[in-house]
Amino acid sequence: MNALAQLGMVSELPSNIQMSAAPSSSDEDRKDYFVERDGMKFAGTHLLVDLWEARNLDDPAQIDRTLCEAAVTAGATILHSHFHHFTPNGGVSGVVVLAESHISIHTWPERNFAAVDIFMCGACDPHLAIPVMQRLFQAGRVVVDEQRRGRVA
Repeated sequence: MNALAQLGMVSELPSNIQMSAAPSSSDEDRKDYFVERDGMKFAGTHLLVDLWEARNLDDPAQIDRTLCEAAVTAGATILHSHFHHFTPNGGVSGVVVLAESHISIHTWPERNFAAVDIFMCGACDPHLAIPVMQRLFQAGRVVVDEQRRGRVA
């Protein structure tokens, strides 16, 4: 845990585990945020987005703002975000933690490439985040791989 704290990767907010001193509610009181679509029930949609021939890959503050806007546009609730700027190449790694899961990114400005990971459960639509990101990154080619996570058999 100390190593994470030194990197600034430990939240000041207590985790759910630390907060759950009271007994949990009954199963009837719990909400089920699984999605049912096309006759399939699953936890959420996970997009792996590769942005090629991309621009604006080296400004953590601008990337933070854009990914937060993308999250809100997709219908998600932002809990926290954290971004790190690497030197000397200027790449950025970061995450926007959502109540519905996360959006993460790692950029390679020297390759004009960004790898974005979007996982959202509930009523969110992660596909709506892509045009928001495209406005900033202006990628010449966008490759999207979609997975439905937590499929119920």
